[in-house]
Amino acid sequence: MGMGGGNTGGAMSDMNVTPLIDVLLVLLIIFMVIVPVTPRGLETLVPQPPKEHHDDPVNDRTIVVQVLSNGAAAPAYKINDNSFNKSDLEPKLAEIFATRQEKVMFVKGDKDLDFSKVAEVIDFGHQAGVDNIGLITPRVEAGQ
Repeated sequence: MGMGGGNTGGAMSDMNVTPLIDVLLVLLIIFMVIVPVTPRGLETLVPQPPKEHHDDPVNDRTIVVQVLSNGAAAPAYKINDNSFNKSDLEPKLAEIFATRQEKVMFVKGDKDLDFSKVAEVIDFGHQAGVDNIGLITPRVEAGQ
């Protein structure tokens, strides 16, 4: 009963995994080199809020067109607290924006008002040559 040292003559079913381990280690090293260790972004400075709150002076260059609801009657129109008729609105806007470089206008409508009335004011602004028209909503007005 000694150890046999010969070939039994049958097929061997074990796979030689040594070359596969070598390939695995090479791939592991390649992926470790390619993938950065720590992703870095750009170094930026975040703006800090001012320490003391100062009330900003009112910008008299800001144009706000208000469309105010009058119940069942036609709405009232204001440009910076000056009342105007609907027919006088477009010529006044054209006069205001004729000499300005920045053509920015804000439109504020009452919540009870139909949006078509606000859309008419937006069209008046486009016809007067205004490039940027913003809408003031209750949330924007509250500063949120």
